[in-house]
Amino acid sequence: MKNLKKISTFILSALAISLFSSCTDTTDAFEVSSTEPVVLSDLAINKIELDAVNINNPALTLSWTTADYGQQASINYSVQMASDQAFTNAATVATVNGNNTVTLSVSELNAAAGSVGLSPFVWSTIYARVVSSIGTQNGLPVASNSVNFKVYPYFNYKFKDYYLVGNGTAPGWNNNDNNPALFRESGNSNQYYYIGYFKKASADFNEGRFKILESRGLWQPQWGVTENEGSDTVKPAGEMAGNPGTQSGDPGRFGVTASGYYKFTFNFSTKKYTMAAYDASAAPNFTGMEIQGSATTTKAMTKSAFDGHIWNLKSVRLVPGNLQFKTNTGAVWAGTTEFSGIAKVNGGNIPVVVEDDYEIWFNDLDGSYIMIPLNL
Repeated sequence: MKNLKKISTFILSALAISLFSSCTDTTDAFEVSSTEPVVLSDLAINKIELDAVNINNPALTLSWTTADYGQQASINYSVQMASDQAFTNAATVATVNGNNTVTLSVSELNAAAGSVGLSPFVWSTIYARVVSSIGTQNGLPVASNSVNFKVYPYFNYKFKDYYLVGNGTAPGWNNNDNNPALFRESGNSNQYYYIGYFKKASADFNEGRFKILESRGLWQPQWGVTENEGSDTVKPAGEMAGNPGTQSGDPGRFGVTASGYYKFTFNFSTKKYTMAAYDASAAPNFTGMEIQGSATTTKAMTKSAFDGHIWNLKSVRLVPGNLQFKTNTGAVWAGTTEFSGIAKVNGGNIPVVVEDDYEIWFNDLDGSYIMIPLNL
């Protein structure tokens, strides 16, 4: 029995050593090596005029050679475009896996041109290349040669616009009553804000409330707070929620605890908002405001009866050129960015880049303006 136990122990020990050796064997380790750059084929055409009517038609086909990372693994290809050969402002316009060609539609190529900063209705050069990589983490990226061509984009208004609704705001809970537009930061298309008067008519829990709409006349999409109505206690900051942006049911309401001027901000990237009191006591009260400039004939703006610092035009035809705001005192306000920005006294000219009917809002508290094209 003692010998039998010794033999059994020896066999078990040998098996353990064998098993450990097999687990640590690295002879079949997965190894990859960096590939040579793929070769992007020359284009058969060098000028593409984009048609705003037939936006789903194919506009451009790119093809390239296969990358070789030394293993039979799936290879990723990212198509990048830029306005310069150094690709300093590169935008990824398409991604494919295991394929060596991609076709962009008219709308996709037009969006790509806008993403890299090309102006509409002007012939400009755009550059394209392919970056290969491997694995889910896009490892070992290698860029191809570049090709370039001329493109004539149509206009692509890439921004979203948002409007106030609620009993704390001018239109009340009417979703289609010239609801004031929120202002958008010119350098951050995810950041919106509104400085103005908010009303709380009584101490009732449901007074002084508001939400954000994406389209006038429609209750969805709408944005508010994460809490449900009834549990939506007024807070100076918090998380945003949207139907259908983050959930299927309607969100709770933003709000104020007392009537007064506030600055409301919300960011669609972080999904956070803030609400803070704003001191408007020293602000001048203008009795008139008008637009002027080469983009339009002089037109008087309408002063809000709810908030005397908010001005708007529901619809005005603008042509390519420049625009300024002029007060009844003769002061001229302007900014330097199209569609939205901050105007200052003697601040230059607001560029108008495309002809259309525009809705214009101006806030004389801080010079915020937003110009929303109605047909693009």
